[in-house]
Amino acid sequence: MRTGTTGEDQYGGVPEGADRPGYARPIDSLQSFEKSGADARVVVDSGRDPAASRAFAGGRTGAWLSFAGCLIAVFMQMIDGTIVTTALPSITVDLAVSRQAQLLVVSGYALAFACTLLTAARVGELVGRRTIFVASVLVFTAASVWCGISSSATELVVARVVQGGAAAGMTAQTIAIVAATFPRDRHQQVFALYGAVAGFAGMVGPILGGALVTADLFGLGWHSVFLINLPLGLVAWVLALRYLHLGRPDNRERLDPAGAALSTVGLFALLYALTDVQQHGWRLHSSAMIAGAIACGAVFVVQQRREARRGRCPMVRFDLFADRRFAIGCALVTAFFGMFTAFVFAVSITLQDELGFSAWRTGLVMTPFAVGACAGALGSPFLVRRWGVRTLAVAITGFGIWVAIGAIYLRVSAGVVSVPLVIGPVLLAGLCVGIFCVPLQPIMLSGLAQRQLDAASGMVPTIEQLGNALGLALLSAVFFRAHTVAGSVTMFTAIAVVGVAIGVLTLALPEPATGEDAG
Repeated sequence: MRTGTTGEDQYGGVPEGADRPGYARPIDSLQSFEKSGADARVVVDSGRDPAASRAFAGGRTGAWLSFAGCLIAVFMQMIDGTIVTTALPSITVDLAVSRQAQLLVVSGYALAFACTLLTAARVGELVGRRTIFVASVLVFTAASVWCGISSSATELVVARVVQGGAAAGMTAQTIAIVAATFPRDRHQQVFALYGAVAGFAGMVGPILGGALVTADLFGLGWHSVFLINLPLGLVAWVLALRYLHLGRPDNRERLDPAGAALSTVGLFALLYALTDVQQHGWRLHSSAMIAGAIACGAVFVVQQRREARRGRCPMVRFDLFADRRFAIGCALVTAFFGMFTAFVFAVSITLQDELGFSAWRTGLVMTPFAVGACAGALGSPFLVRRWGVRTLAVAITGFGIWVAIGAIYLRVSAGVVSVPLVIGPVLLAGLCVGIFCVPLQPIMLSGLAQRQLDAASGMVPTIEQLGNALGLALLSAVFFRAHTVAGSVTMFTAIAVVGVAIGVLTLALPEPATGEDAG
C-alpha cells in the first residue's frame, strides 16, 4: 500500500518502480527486461547523477548467468556446513585432531558464518553488493584450498573460520542481488530456485562428503571435500565478475560500529553457548553466556532504534516486521530450520549410534529424502499458485505425520529397520519438506519494497542460523542424554508435534503479494 506521493511507502521503503538512491534501478517490467537484449551493456555512472545509475546491464542472458554464479556460491556455502561431518573421522586420524578441535572444525565455520551475516550485509549495502560478493567468493575459494592443504588441526580450524566469514559475505548479498537483478514478477521463480538449491545442498552435503572420502579421488581422501570448491568457486567468481552489473552505492552513511560489535558479540555468545549445550548439556557457564547474549541483544535493539530515530541507517530495520508476511515468515523460518536441523541430527544419531549404520549407509538411506525434496521444490510454485498458502500448511503437516509414523514404526519394530520398507515414507517426507520450504521465502518477502529487500538480505539467513542452533541445542539438551531406541521415539514424536504446530501457524501467513501490492 502506498501513502501519498512522497516517494516512500508506509514502512519507509521506495515503491516498486521508483529509483533506489545509490543503486542500479531494477527493471520495472518483463518487457523492458527482455528488450535490453542478451548482449546489451549499460555503462553505470558511479558518481553524481543517480538517474544515470539505471538498472541492469546484462539483459536476459546476463541476468541468468549472474544468478547462476550466486547459486553456485549458495551451493558451496550450504554444502560446506555439512560435508565435513562425514570426513571428520578421516581428518581426525590424519591430523591427530583432539575432540575439542573436532568440534571447532565444524562449529568454527558455523559461528564465523552466523555472527558476521548482519555486518556483511550492511557493508555490502555501503561498499556495493557486487564488490563484496565477488571478493567473498574469491576469499571463500582460497580458504577452501587452505582447508584442503592444511597440515595441522590448528591450521584447519583457522582456515574454516576464514571460510565461514567469507561464506557470510557471499550469502548476505544474495537476496539483495537477486531482487535488484530481476523484475518483481520474476522474484517468485528465482527465489524458488534459490531455495531449492540451498535446501538440496544442505541435505546432500553428508552424502557427497561420504562419496568423496570413499572414492579417494587422486588419492586426496578427506582433502577432496574442501578442494572440490576450487573449480566451483572459480566458475562462480568468473560469472559474477563478467555478468553481475549493479550500480555503485551513492550512500554516504557509515557502518555503525557499535551495532556491528553488539550484534557480533551477542550472536557469538548465544550460538557458542547453544553449541556447548548441544555437546555437554546445560552447565553454569553456558547458561551465563546465554543470559549475557540476551542482555547484549536487548542493548542492541535499543541502540538500533535510537539510530533509526536519529535518521541514520541501522543494521537491522525493525520496520520490516510491520509487514505481516515478513513477521510471520520469520517465525516460520526459525521454527522450521530448528525442527529440520534437529530432524537431520536425530536421524544421524539414531541410524549410526543406535542401529549401527555407517555414515555412508546413513547417507544412502536419506538419499530418497533428498530426491523427494527436489521433486517438491520443483512442483511447489505450481501448487502455491493453485492453492496458495494452504499448500505449505498441508505439506509441513504431512511431514509431521510421516515423522510420527516413523516413530511408531521404530517403537513397534524395537529398532529393527527394513530399509526397503522405509524408502517410500522417507521419499514422501522429503517431498513435503521441499513443497514447504521453497515457497516460504518468496512469500515472506513478496510484500517488501525494493529497498526493504536490501535490509532483509542479511536478516533472513541470520534467522535461519539461529533456528539451526536453537533446534540442535534444544534437542540435545532435552533428549540426547540417553542414546536408546525409546529416546529416539521420543525425539521423533517431539519433532512431529512441532511439524504439525508449524502447519497451524502457516495458516496465519497471508497469501503472496502481487507485483501491484508489493511495496
